[in-house]
Amino acid sequence: MANFIGEYNCKIDAKGRFAFPAGLKKQLDPAAQEKFVLNRGFEGCLVLYPQNEWEKETARFAKLNLFVAKNRKFYRQFHNGATEVSMDAAGRLLMPKQLAVFAGITKEIVLFAYANRIEVWDKEKYDQVMDDGVDDFADLAEDVMGQLNDEEGAE
Repeated sequence: MANFIGEYNCKIDAKGRFAFPAGLKKQLDPAAQEKFVLNRGFEGCLVLYPQNEWEKETARFAKLNLFVAKNRKFYRQFHNGATEVSMDAAGRLLMPKQLAVFAGITKEIVLFAYANRIEVWDKEKYDQVMDDGVDDFADLAEDVMGQLNDEEGAE
């Protein structure tokens, strides 16, 4: 599994393209072949998966029982808007219009990379989300990471 890291500011050009940052390109597995799937994410962002990571992620869905209504709903929601995008010769990716509208993306974006994905945010929305959570980060860290310490310390 990929372990992306970094935060990158990019601009969308008049044709809806953005340059994929060199720092992220270095982190790509050659198996991705500079192909991606861009999809709707949580909290109003988009999620960019390298093709090989998308295949791993969606392979997990084979375990879902599609006779269960919640599973079908999740499957549809997760795949809603999923679009294959490829890097052009200049190292740019085209932002599909319907996904840009969903995420409120206009001119500036932030690529926030973690785990096997890269979140794509409208810069203003990203700044707001990050600013809103700064005061709560200590409490969030305690809630999330405190559970890990309890499990490790338990015998």
